[in-house]
Amino acid sequence: MADSIQLLPDHIANQIAAGEVIQRPASAVKELLENAVDAGATEIRLIINDAGKSLIQVVDNGRGMTETDARLCFERHATSKIRQIEDLFHINTMGFRGEALASVAAVAQVELRTRRPEDEIGTYIEIENSQVIRQEPCATAVGTSIAMKNLFFNVPARRNFLKSNAAEMRHIIDEFMRVSMAFPQLFFSLSHNGQQVFHLEKGSLKQRVVQLLGSQYTSRLVSVQEQTDYLNIQGFVGKPDAAKKTRGDQYFFVNNRFIRSGYLNHAVMQAYQDIIAADSFPMYVLFIDLNPEQIDVNVHPTKQEIKFEDEKIVYAFVQAAVKHALAQFSITPTLEFDIDAGIQQLDAVSKPFTEAQQTAASNSGLYQTFTKQNQAHFIEKGPAISGNNFNGTSALDFRGNETAGLKNWRDFLGPVTGKGPEVSGNSGASGFDWELPRKKWNLLEHGDLLQLQGQYIIAPTPQGYLLLHQQFAHERILYERYAAALIGKPVAAQRSLFPANLDLTPADAGLLNELIPDMALLGYLIEPFGQHSFVIQGTPADIIAGNEKSAIEHLMDQYKHFSSDIKFSRREKLIRSLANQHAIKSGTLLTQKEMRQLATDLLNCAQPNITATGSPTFIEFNSDYLSRLFSQ
Repeated sequence: MADSIQLLPDHIANQIAAGEVIQRPASAVKELLENAVDAGATEIRLIINDAGKSLIQVVDNGRGMTETDARLCFERHATSKIRQIEDLFHINTMGFRGEALASVAAVAQVELRTRRPEDEIGTYIEIENSQVIRQEPCATAVGTSIAMKNLFFNVPARRNFLKSNAAEMRHIIDEFMRVSMAFPQLFFSLSHNGQQVFHLEKGSLKQRVVQLLGSQYTSRLVSVQEQTDYLNIQGFVGKPDAAKKTRGDQYFFVNNRFIRSGYLNHAVMQAYQDIIAADSFPMYVLFIDLNPEQIDVNVHPTKQEIKFEDEKIVYAFVQAAVKHALAQFSITPTLEFDIDAGIQQLDAVSKPFTEAQQTAASNSGLYQTFTKQNQAHFIEKGPAISGNNFNGTSALDFRGNETAGLKNWRDFLGPVTGKGPEVSGNSGASGFDWELPRKKWNLLEHGDLLQLQGQYIIAPTPQGYLLLHQQFAHERILYERYAAALIGKPVAAQRSLFPANLDLTPADAGLLNELIPDMALLGYLIEPFGQHSFVIQGTPADIIAGNEKSAIEHLMDQYKHFSSDIKFSRREKLIRSLANQHAIKSGTLLTQKEMRQLATDLLNCAQPNITATGSPTFIEFNSDYLSRLFSQ
């Protein structure tokens, strides 16, 4: 019987490795940018065509390579950073596995030009399908230029899985922002199809943050600076008024490497507790520097997840550092008033800070944490954090277990029923006929409606009453209205007498460009005006004049919130975002006419009982249930 096990040919092994390392154009961008940083470059240029599908090129002015190194760098597991096993535990560079260029060469046509400062002539290498097809001397600038052409040309199945150019370009911009944010002392530029997207001059971290995330943060950043024997933390957090409904502007770096950590994100969220709304997310850009021996960066192919030797210590330091920064800048809630003479006579104001009080303060755990040698070991144990709260992803939501609450509501409502308009995704439809319940309730004939706490509406029925959640009810109404608009009944747009200009970050501009055709059907008439600017020519009639810009900015924020769920199409995310944004909010007082119209519109929906996201819109209290509540 013949042997059945055989070694894979190198080009097949490289393609398998490429499946882990190069998943999309943005993956290659990340690897090439990190190599340029490791090469000691001070200027790094990224050139993209067709969202990376036809060209990804990185040009740097780093140290360059010899002819032998230039040829060897495309071999698998070829690296200049690892010599012995101990080196794995002292990694300070970005790339180290030696898989990136081999993977790139396995799935693209690659051209490399490189020259060292001490060499008069450089090296040109052309590779296709892991095979060197050309190598010769060439005249080139000091540094390295590596160009990937026709990504996945030899793996058509992988190429077919790529998203639209706008979607792939957003991923590229994300990777570019992460690398360039970590190294503000370096020049970076990004151009796409001949147009410059970013031009980032060398500067401070604050300048780089504002360049990348937008000028709205210029006066809304709080500096974080904590140095300890165990680790150092620096960077910025946003003031409470900069909090958003999405996690987008949140960045953790460990030893200048971008990481995802739901655990550390929870530490920051705890520091903001009671300062921002429960459904908001703070902005932060935080750099953690610690001994490489205390972390393992080799736990994931993309190196975006790492393991800490003692994650509880890191958690405590991050939380304390952010709290300290917020307190220093008087961000925590305070009462503002003029101090009267009586207050000035109080002991706390008039008497000095005694030695006994000073001693008590210096013996506190927080004081020792940041002042004593090896202070990491003096951290006081706080309440345990259940491991069930974390699953290792960056998309965690630590605002409580809402699913359990919704389940209880649904138990009371009975099975989720009804069938709404088919757009995409799953809005909970199962084909129930709502005609009979509508006739049974017949709200218009049974007395006045009552608003409760500016949030609920009590609508009497012959058998009892319905308790409507006004925001969720309106969301359901708008969802079905927008769904109908996208399949043939466009929302009427009201043209503006004075069109407003809208300036966005490059990432948001790319997203809006992708949404413009569908937004036109929903009443938003938006036209590109320059590279990252737009003109708002018209909006739905219910948008108050002067609020056009904020309405679209909030819509983008909400859309990115829904974008974390990949099972929904672009259109589904868009109409969910609009329904959420335009729905009347809790606390809005309604007239009798408005309440009656809301209740009527809800019961005329194809599926009135839940929102598209599964929240109940009403609960029915019938006479039998009410009788049981008061029975002995």
